[in-house]
Amino acid sequence: MKVYETKDIRNIALIGGAKSGKTTMAEALVFEGKTISRRGSVDDKNTTSDYRPIEIDRQHSVQSTLLYSVYNNNKINLIDVPGFSDFVGDTAAALNVCDTALFMINGQSGVEATTETAWRQTEIANSPTFFCINQLDHQGANFNETITALKDYFGEKVTVVQYPVNAGEGFNTIIDLILMKQLKFNEEGGEPEITDIPDSEKDKADELHLTLVENAAEGDEALMEKYFENDTLTLEEMREGVRLGLITRSIFPVMCSSAKHGIGATRIMDFITNSCPSPVVMAERKTTDGVAYTCSVDETPALFVFKTSIEQHLGEVSFFKVYGGAVTEGMDLINPRTGNKERLTQFFILNGKNREKVDTVLAGDIAVTIKLKDVKTSDSLMDPKHSDAGFEPLTLPVDIFTVAMSPVNSSDDEKLGSVLHEMHRTDPTIIIEYSRELKQLLVKTQGEFHLNTIKWYLSNIHKIDIETVAPKIAYRETITKTANADYRHKKQSGGSGQFGEVHLRIMPYFEGYKNPTDIPVRGTDVHDMPWGGKLVVNNCIVGGAIDARFQPAILKGLMERMTEGPLTGSYARDIIVYIYDGKMHPVDSNEISFKLAGRHAFSTAFKAAGPKIMEPINDVEIRVPEDMMGAAMTDLQGRRGIIMGMDAAGRNQVIRARIPAAEMTRYATSLSAITSGRGTFSSVYADYQQVPTDVQNQLLKEYEESQQEDE
Repeated sequence: MKVYETKDIRNIALIGGAKSGKTTMAEALVFEGKTISRRGSVDDKNTTSDYRPIEIDRQHSVQSTLLYSVYNNNKINLIDVPGFSDFVGDTAAALNVCDTALFMINGQSGVEATTETAWRQTEIANSPTFFCINQLDHQGANFNETITALKDYFGEKVTVVQYPVNAGEGFNTIIDLILMKQLKFNEEGGEPEITDIPDSEKDKADELHLTLVENAAEGDEALMEKYFENDTLTLEEMREGVRLGLITRSIFPVMCSSAKHGIGATRIMDFITNSCPSPVVMAERKTTDGVAYTCSVDETPALFVFKTSIEQHLGEVSFFKVYGGAVTEGMDLINPRTGNKERLTQFFILNGKNREKVDTVLAGDIAVTIKLKDVKTSDSLMDPKHSDAGFEPLTLPVDIFTVAMSPVNSSDDEKLGSVLHEMHRTDPTIIIEYSRELKQLLVKTQGEFHLNTIKWYLSNIHKIDIETVAPKIAYRETITKTANADYRHKKQSGGSGQFGEVHLRIMPYFEGYKNPTDIPVRGTDVHDMPWGGKLVVNNCIVGGAIDARFQPAILKGLMERMTEGPLTGSYARDIIVYIYDGKMHPVDSNEISFKLAGRHAFSTAFKAAGPKIMEPINDVEIRVPEDMMGAAMTDLQGRRGIIMGMDAAGRNQVIRARIPAAEMTRYATSLSAITSGRGTFSSVYADYQQVPTDVQNQLLKEYEESQQEDE
């Protein structure tokens, strides 16, 4: 295959809401560019992009797919991204390496919940973006209403570049405001018949053209001066203005199409090659130590891995973009994360599952390689002379939906763990964690739909039957007042027995606490607990009541109870212990005796010291449409949420609240239902707070019942 220079490469992320026609548009673009010979369709389950078994089964994209087309002697790399919000990690990764986002809009339904999710990712990535209103051949399509909605949601920078003459059934004609021509397509797409704008459309076209020229001129002072001098811009000046406006996000052009019939596809590729920025003019990308790369072949070789996939017949595939130099087969680069050398053995250009072998990839281009030893998503591969640091890793959304997962058949334990960790390699937004505290395998995802995709793979591909339940909550136990207790452990069963007696006092730990005056403290050990909080142990023994050699055993007994609290078996925290008396036996005293005595004395004192269960509290930020605020607030009240503040954010309201983690189970699903999918949220752990009395009583009852079941 021809090696394209950096200036002749365009990298386009096909994004948008679910069912907006991204996969169909991708098919039209690669077909019109003649990189495939036959145009498939989603209905016929034979598109180039959705080739995976789950995508064929469900008829929607589940993973992003790399494709390419050729037009005007330019190579157009396309990344077709899933539209459902649960796969937003793919959107973030694609926008990270693509220079422009082609944002598909369903001409029948306009701005949807998943449209807003994708838009937020373009804002985060600061991506040049242009819209395409698709499916204008449907009877329910309404171009004008969709434009109004786009401007309403995304601002007046939304600028019409094309509009349909005959939207609805039979749609085939477009007025193009850059060319100032009428484009008429045949029913199978292809190159349009170009004619002058008819008189019936002249006034409307002139008015919209003027707005386009003004918005294009705003991107550059020199262009603005030319516009003031000549009252218009030439075709090349307008293209330059649009390109500059795209880079600065001061213009969001709108085009139109029926991707199913290929209508508008060639004009979109013409727009991409003439008006969208090449990698040469995009902002530099810096490494973590500040070295800047500008996608130049004159720089040292450097590439960034933005996606990892497992492909049939290939194994693990690493998708990368070159940010510096030219990478060639057989080249050795260094992974700064590991410090290890990686040899690049083979390169491929992909069109879905179809691949073409290449031996060189220049700066700005996107390709894949295989058989790397230890490279994962977000890794960089750098020239050995400049390998101290790689590029900044992907910023991926945090998980919002967690379940505890286990195999139905315990013999599948190891297999399940292995498969889930492989899934994490290919989709880093799937987080796998085994909690020793909860004794559960936790699977964290972007939503219930994301989880159902994992279940599909486990069931259909890996043949593992699994069960999912809500995860347990990591409660903590502590005390609120002072209590004394003692315990004598005595056991005689022939020969040497066991004897140990411990007297202790416990009190709550807090900053600035004072020791009691009636117990002399001889030594203090402060233990920072791995799960938070402290255990302070004071040796107050006088007169040799307990030999110093038994102190570690007593501490071990205390630690065992801190690890498994007396109330619910949860971790305990923030307790001060004073060991002030005890007894020994000259023959029967040993370490096990004092460990058990200390453990039981601690448990008795704990239950008498105003014990309290503490629960994790999350700081939650919820974004909902203004007209859905009431329903969202009512739901929060039912979750014991405390509203901390509210702010306006465009058409949305942002609610800041503190909510117990126990009340966050399935919140992602509930919020979606309450807001028709338009609500989003983020949640981070804040601190621990005491649970209300009624909640504590319920937890104690549930723990007691579970203990009885285990006996």
